[in-house]
Amino acid sequence: MKLKLLAFVSTAGATALSALWTFPSILASAFLVAWGAEAAQFLISQGLALAILAWLQTLPEFAVEAVIAWDAGRDPERAHLAIANLTGAIRLLLGLGWPMIYFVFAAAGRKQAVGAGAAGAQHAAPVLPAIRLEPEHAVEVVGLVPPLLYFGIILLRESFGWIDAVVLLALYAAYLWTLFRTPPRHADKVSDAPVVARWAYRQRGWRRQAAIGGLFAAGGGLLYATAHPFLESMLAVAGLFGVSQFVLVQWVAPFLSEFPEKVSAFYWARRVTQAPMALMNLVSSNINQWTVLAAMIPLVYGYSSLQHHGVWRDFHFDDAQRLELLLTLLQSGLAVLLLANMEFDWLDATILFVLWLVQFLRPTMREEIAVAYGIWMVILVIGFVVRGHALLAPKHFWETVRR
Repeated sequence: MKLKLLAFVSTAGATALSALWTFPSILASAFLVAWGAEAAQFLISQGLALAILAWLQTLPEFAVEAVIAWDAGRDPERAHLAIANLTGAIRLLLGLGWPMIYFVFAAAGRKQAVGAGAAGAQHAAPVLPAIRLEPEHAVEVVGLVPPLLYFGIILLRESFGWIDAVVLLALYAAYLWTLFRTPPRHADKVSDAPVVARWAYRQRGWRRQAAIGGLFAAGGGLLYATAHPFLESMLAVAGLFGVSQFVLVQWVAPFLSEFPEKVSAFYWARRVTQAPMALMNLVSSNINQWTVLAAMIPLVYGYSSLQHHGVWRDFHFDDAQRLELLLTLLQSGLAVLLLANMEFDWLDATILFVLWLVQFLRPTMREEIAVAYGIWMVILVIGFVVRGHALLAPKHFWETVRR
């Protein structure tokens, strides 16, 4: 027994040491695909460029979820881990990722404002600004609504089958079709892009597409080659510190699998003018999670059940899984309402972060946090009705669709 324990610690330690090369490789891949997206937004719409980026960035997440769903199909007792990973990934991106984008943006903006104030002998502290989205970003904001509404139906049925997967994939296809109708950015804004993105875009003829595609391919290839050993190394570190399996699946694994998209998003957020793109990077990933990633669960689960038990099974939810999904749906619904007027300020970021932090530190308070999400959604809706102004996100969305 002692020898087995020593062998486990030795193996885990060796795996953990691989973080020394996988971590910088993940960083490099995140920058490459981010530069590719910044150059691509001048050829195709920014939303479509971010959708491509989201696909590349969520490759590790898809790999982790596929393995968990396959194991759940073989052993239904492990089904709760598939929902834990899905809901943990979404709640982490919304509750930690979105607020961190704002805080990085606000800190960078405050630093610039303080520098400008010192140069002009102005000593008043600048007010925290809001991230103001552009009209084209309404496609991403409204694009979150259909999968959330359909997941509400799935939750009421308490099961998740291949037909639901087809519907979610169709919703994602409709989202991509809408992005295709959105025009690319004006070329006069290319000077705001970083050096590598400018270099790729300014190539002539076929070299431009090759350079931009090369950035995506190099970043995606490096991410694909590094993602598995990176996840293994980080999970080994967590295992050495005695992290429980459920916490590992719901919070640690999603945090690590979402690491590439957080790197690129924070990179944009610190360049104040690119903060809307940073936020939309994470919104695009949220849409990907609620549609394609979620659709993969019943498909992999059902096929695994067919292979191991000879029968295709739908994925059924128990009470704990329903609560996890309800909590995640309410959090996402609140996030959509917060962006309904095309801006994201310090109060929005603080609310999302505090409510996520409480459920992270006190997992037994899931029901109370779900109620808090619901109450804040009601407060926002009442505010919209009292003010009587048309919401900007639906307005800009329909303008885009009608072009």
